[in-house]
Amino acid sequence: MSDFDVKKLFSTVQNGNDVRGAAIATDREKLTLSGPLVTFISRAFAGFLAEKCAKDAADLRIGVGHDSRMTAEQIKNACFSGLNVAQVFDCGLITTPAMFQSTVLPKSDFDGAVMITASHLPFNRNGMKFFTKDGAISKAELTSILDEAASLAQQYAKEDSENLLTADALPAGSIPAVPFDMRAVYCNHMKEVICREVNAEDHDHPLKGLHIVEDAGNGAAGFFATDILEPLGADISGSVFLEPDGSFPNHVPNPENPAAMEAARKATLDAKADLGVIFDCDGDRGAVVFSDGTEVNRNTLIALLGVIVSEQAPGSTIVTDSVTSDELAVFLTEELGLKHLRFKRGYKNVIDKGIALNEAGEVCELAIETSGHGAFKENHFSDDGAYIATKIICRMARLRKDGKKIESLIENLGQPAEAAEIRLNITVPDFKSYGQKVLDDFKAYCENDPRFHLVSPNYEGIRAAFDDEEVKGWMLIRLSLHDPVIPINLESKEPGGITVIRARIQPFLDAHRELN
Repeated sequence: MSDFDVKKLFSTVQNGNDVRGAAIATDREKLTLSGPLVTFISRAFAGFLAEKCAKDAADLRIGVGHDSRMTAEQIKNACFSGLNVAQVFDCGLITTPAMFQSTVLPKSDFDGAVMITASHLPFNRNGMKFFTKDGAISKAELTSILDEAASLAQQYAKEDSENLLTADALPAGSIPAVPFDMRAVYCNHMKEVICREVNAEDHDHPLKGLHIVEDAGNGAAGFFATDILEPLGADISGSVFLEPDGSFPNHVPNPENPAAMEAARKATLDAKADLGVIFDCDGDRGAVVFSDGTEVNRNTLIALLGVIVSEQAPGSTIVTDSVTSDELAVFLTEELGLKHLRFKRGYKNVIDKGIALNEAGEVCELAIETSGHGAFKENHFSDDGAYIATKIICRMARLRKDGKKIESLIENLGQPAEAAEIRLNITVPDFKSYGQKVLDDFKAYCENDPRFHLVSPNYEGIRAAFDDEEVKGWMLIRLSLHDPVIPINLESKEPGGITVIRARIQPFLDAHRELN
């Protein structure tokens, strides 16, 4: 196998700043993330961390955790093999945010952490997320780590190239991982946050009298109900799918998925609970359900958290991704008096922008993507579904003292009459260049049609607004971050508006035959 082939093998599993691949081969998907690849990636991460921390590798303290996926143990052991140059701690079944916190909380104080997860992706996938005390590593940093992993693997590949994808793991002798109860450390931290924020008369049971159900989707976050909410006095009866099961037998663990949200809604209504909470598989995304069954995700979730931010830091900025609605923007800016920066898709893009604003002297308390990745400044800008739920639960507990309900906080939020997303596949090999050409062509298309009003500033794709007798709304056409896909998001303030907008852009789409 040539140097190029090995490098390509490792670059294939990069997805932004995460590693993701098929850890189980299926009829539709070949194996792309094997034990040997994980071992070399882990060894390269140890080298990266030693340089960053200015420490000998042997002095590094690195934690490793995993979600409920079926390949978790296999990938974890391969990871241990690569990290055996350092002090390694086995944190077991845990959430991604807890592994981020393992580098921050004094009782763990790891130099770095690895989370083995593929978030909400299908059962056969797995992956790795990497953290230092500065947070998640960047895309550029991961590229460098993968390049180094490919270099380390080259000699092994020369001896037997097939082993890089066929062997379960590389021989590494004894595995020096020490069991570490990171879950207890994280849960104690979260309980302290809740007790402090609610400030109830019964300090140790601030959630007494609240009925909260959780839908964990058989992922790793089921302990939020059993180890955090219940010890603080909450009634968690009616919670569903708390048991870890990497086959995800009930629904995809994804707060954006309609079936998942319906399952959480049903659990909330069946239990007659005050609130329902739902997380993705590794717990870094979350959403809630009100007692009346209202699903609070995407724009509605951002609005609710916006109210909390406006109370804590009046006039501060909220950074969101590019597909948030005009109604949300009006609510944040006119109703709450906040600043709203609509930035790029990609939770790391959104979070990094929030961090950059603060570094430049502009207060940004929350950076959140409509997918449910939300990060508070006060929480080290860690995207944590449990922290999102905690902020909402604490506000609900305080409202209850005044006889008010959490629903009242967003009663003035407007909703679009219609919303839709079109996803067009790009059928040419160089999809990024072609995709950029499509965007350039569409900008010219808008400029030549007075019914299209280009929105500025705009940080991703082409956003056009409509405000005429036929339709009032907007559309955004953009290039997917990683896939050969062009998504088009559409919203209308009146019924039937989506049909009008689609008719207006159809001639443009017909002229671009490489879009399917």
